[in-house]
Amino acid sequence: MHSGPEESPWWSTERHLARRPFLEARGRIKTAVRRWFEDRGFTEVECPALQVSPGNEAHLHAFRTEKIGSDGLPVTRYLHTSPEFTAKKLLAAGETAIFDFARVWRNREGGPLHSNEFTLLEWYRAGAPYEQLMDDATELMRLAAQTLGRKEFTWKGRTADPFAEPERLSVCAAFERYAGIDLLTTLNPDPAGAPDRDGLAAQAIARGYRVVEDDSWTDIYSRILVQSVEPNLGMGRPTIFHEYPTCEAALSRPVARDSRLAERFELYACGVELANAFGELTDPAEQRRRFEEEMAIKQAIYGETYPIDEDFLAALAHMPQASGIALGFERLVIVASGARSIKDVMWGEV
Repeated sequence: MHSGPEESPWWSTERHLARRPFLEARGRIKTAVRRWFEDRGFTEVECPALQVSPGNEAHLHAFRTEKIGSDGLPVTRYLHTSPEFTAKKLLAAGETAIFDFARVWRNREGGPLHSNEFTLLEWYRAGAPYEQLMDDATELMRLAAQTLGRKEFTWKGRTADPFAEPERLSVCAAFERYAGIDLLTTLNPDPAGAPDRDGLAAQAIARGYRVVEDDSWTDIYSRILVQSVEPNLGMGRPTIFHEYPTCEAALSRPVARDSRLAERFELYACGVELANAFGELTDPAEQRRRFEEEMAIKQAIYGETYPIDEDFLAALAHMPQASGIALGFERLVIVASGARSIKDVMWGEV
């Protein structure tokens, strides 16, 4: 029996021809985006992938390798999960506006929107508030649609108008609207303090969510987010989902008016997370504390930790106030082109 395009190897003529329009769309969007940054005075950088630490988020998993040092002994290195550490070192060195089409690697990831290897478009603005990145991301989303001559984004039957003014919805307001949960009352004003796990559990149980004894506050929060909140984001028009709990924003600074909240936002369209942004934390002592907390969680759940990049913490002390954002480039191409899967917009598969 003749196999169809989905069953064929990715390099077969039949399957490649089916994917090629999406790959062409990828190239056109990339060209337009690069020009957008250049027209605004950004410098394109190329952050090295091999790093001392791949990042210190509890639920991100890296690829580990070894290099042979000058003494002939093996040295552990990791493929980065984001170019963030290097980009911030460049800000400390004096760069003020940079972007990178960075190839990144994340283990244990797969599915229509996930790949072990993919492209993060990251950019940073020294001296800019993180609200500026909301405007940047909105412009780039519209640019992708304009480049392809599309009037709407699509994903699995859902649509969003990229030219509509994005809804700005706080995390706490979304939990109240879509889950009936008063999240703010469970947050601790002390960044080093734990959120009220039992308070959130009681609310969740009353609303019919499954809660087990060893669930942490983050477990319960994540379950409600995935089940009830995320599916409603970016429907009809994009959503800027902002002011995350500080305990869910390890790399961002607190909101000035309320230390329970952080300068973090995500951009959604058609229920798909496209970008993740921060008003960057520049306090090395607080950053170390948060990294150590994340690695303690990682050890408890997965039985492993990643090293802390001491050079990064040293650079952080010299870094100016800045804002940064990571946009999943393949995801932008998917919703802009109408592709069915991340495999449609990547030139090869592993």
